[in-house]
Amino acid sequence: MTGRIDIVLVRRRRLAPLLAVSVTATLAPALATSTAVAAPAATPSTAAASSAAKGALDRYTKQKPRWKRCDADSPAEFECATIKVPLDYRAPGGKRIELAISRIKSTTPGKRHGVLFSNPGGPGGPGLSMPLDMREVLPESARRTYDLIGFDPRGVGRSSPVSCDLEPEEENWLRPYKEKTFAKDVAWARDVADKCREKAGDTLAHITTRNTARDMDLIRAVLGEKKISYLGYSYGTYLGAVYTQLFPGRADRFVLDSAVDPARAWRGMIQWWAEGAEPAFDRWTEWAAERSEQYGLGDTPKKVDRTFWDLVAQADEKPIEVEGQPTTGDDIRIGMRAAFFSPQYATEAVVELKKAAAGRPASAKKLTAFTRSEGAGRAGATAGAAEVPADNMTASFWAVVCGDNSAAWSRDPERYRQDAIEDKGRYPLFGDFASSIKPCAFWDKSVERATEVNNKVSSLVVQNEWDSQTPLPSGQALHADLKGSKMVTVLGGEGHGVYPSGNTCTDGTVTAYLLTGRLPAKDVTCEATAGSNAEARKNQKRDVLPGSPLPERAPDRF
Repeated sequence: MTGRIDIVLVRRRRLAPLLAVSVTATLAPALATSTAVAAPAATPSTAAASSAAKGALDRYTKQKPRWKRCDADSPAEFECATIKVPLDYRAPGGKRIELAISRIKSTTPGKRHGVLFSNPGGPGGPGLSMPLDMREVLPESARRTYDLIGFDPRGVGRSSPVSCDLEPEEENWLRPYKEKTFAKDVAWARDVADKCREKAGDTLAHITTRNTARDMDLIRAVLGEKKISYLGYSYGTYLGAVYTQLFPGRADRFVLDSAVDPARAWRGMIQWWAEGAEPAFDRWTEWAAERSEQYGLGDTPKKVDRTFWDLVAQADEKPIEVEGQPTTGDDIRIGMRAAFFSPQYATEAVVELKKAAAGRPASAKKLTAFTRSEGAGRAGATAGAAEVPADNMTASFWAVVCGDNSAAWSRDPERYRQDAIEDKGRYPLFGDFASSIKPCAFWDKSVERATEVNNKVSSLVVQNEWDSQTPLPSGQALHADLKGSKMVTVLGGEGHGVYPSGNTCTDGTVTAYLLTGRLPAKDVTCEATAGSNAEARKNQKRDVLPGSPLPERAPDRF
């Protein structure tokens, strides 16, 4: 597989029965404004149910947010508020939770088109600060067009955050399969699920993408808007796609950047990290071989391949020391998956690793791809969020990844053992990491089945060719599901997150759509530039918290 868009499509595995009719059909009318999508003619029974649901949700839609400056050190125009939403939309009269929302108003109210919601990725990524970051990177024309709206998804950050009381070492979940440690890994997965169940109780089952999409529509109603526009990255593309499925008549201009394949949420998406790594690895060996005189890793792809795996074998036998930091073969494999989506970055890292393996001085900075730290990127590091539990990002991640679609996860630990063994054979770099046991094996059954995304809502899918988290076939799959979408593909594009990157072709296409609402007449193919890839490399960092215009770069999140 070469990675070019004409031959990159890979097998998609349908993982679970998909939901065609849901409680939203009853709840949606209660959130409607005068321009709500037309519904079928109501029968007396459906009309009564709709009226009852509307009455139950009136207490939410009629809220008046009390906007105030978000923080003392933030700009005055960056305002925050808190609203209430139902924990369970099937029982809106029951328990309520808080949702933190933010905004920066249009710079020219007379030219304002509407509101632009945003999500940075995750699941578990706080998005409250997104308006601040979007203000810095969006062109002035877009800032005139929209009020910029951010929010922490339910269970995340300042929105009634969930916790499992996990220790830092319990948060390291990308664990390679090994016969001697598998029983311990099964025990870890069970313990995480048990701790989450014990700590978060009945709340956990309702921290799902479907409910977050419903929250978005409730925010829309509270703001008095008929429709919303949206810019979502990585996991945020799935959230946006689910919104278009549940509320097609209220979706205006939707940009879905670095996309998730809904049919593979979520075990299949994690497994796609392994599948996507193999063509990227082949690309890297070719790149490094062509520059053998400069880097000395081998003058053929096969020799570069051997150099890499020899280093892994050496580190498996005895960890390679870098400034006192032991680096194992597993550390090298997990780091390389993210690193070689930029061949230059990966090559420089392997050169330094080779030096360290030979006992020579090496650059610790260039070796950061291969060094791992327990609990890095914990939520307690979020600015202004001292009240957020330290494990919030991980707890909310599992709530969504396990709770969105429990049918995707086998209950049999032996299934994970066999998958990990088989996938390590098929995808040597990362197959066992992706397919081995996860806490979802012991999670409670989802209260709703996964959402089938299959609609004609206008949207723009944007994708780099070389993306470590959501490989190109994933974006192509979402494009196929969204029948009204067009797709922008950046050939040679590296990294996770495209817009904005300084690439005239991609930035111009996305901005034009946001300003006019008009999609390109056909799919667009752009060529990456040195500058746009440099921007991707600059952002391709480990353990960077989200809340920026490009999603977090930690290799264990979307």
